Amino acid sequence: MSRRRTLRPDEQDLWHAVARTARPMHAPAFHRKSAEPSVPQPAPDPQPTAPVPSYGRFRVGQHVTHKPQLDILPPLAERLATAPVQMDRKNYDRMSRGKLTPEARLDLHGMTVAEAHPELIRFILNSWSGGLRLVLVITGKGKQGPDFGPIPQRYGVLKHQVPQWLHMPPLGPCILQITEAHLKHGGAGAYYVYLRRAR
Repeated sequence: MSRRRTLRPDEQDLWHAVARTARPMHAPAFHRKSAEPSVPQPAPDPQPTAPVPSYGRFRVGQHVTHKPQLDILPPLAERLATAPVQMDRKNYDRMSRGKLTPEARLDLHGMTVAEAHPELIRFILNSWSGGLRLVLVITGKGKQGPDFGPIPQRYGVLKHQVPQWLHMPPLGPCILQITEAHLKHGGAGAYYVYLRRAR
């Protein structure tokens, strides 16, 4: 621990000269209250709150009448099935029943995401420029791997990724409809891709 050094006489004179010119940044509390008039603060605006649902009285054994609405993203198959039909309805119904035969097919089995994406772009653009209308993209259903934690893991990466790629540029403008394939063409492990007419 260092010892405190005493000031020399010339240092003391300098210190007193500086101390005389110094002004306090804040007045003491008892001076502040008397010097500053109190200004009334405006009341904060009340934040709008969502109305609290009233559930009424509940008895054991009574049936629940109020069911909360959960905002959960529906499964991929349901989203594709409920997507609006952009193509001719008669051809769409025939395609859904497996009555239309795909004019070309692409099998992405065993490919990584980095390999599958450029291959899909090449296939779709070549098919579209070649005047094809219905093509089949096979992704497979994916294998469920080991589950190491409490959060469920999505399996079938290509199955979930391919529809997103098909909606994005450069493929989106070429495509009219995407739907899961009929069972005879691969079922949930494949997609029908109905292309627009090339201009």
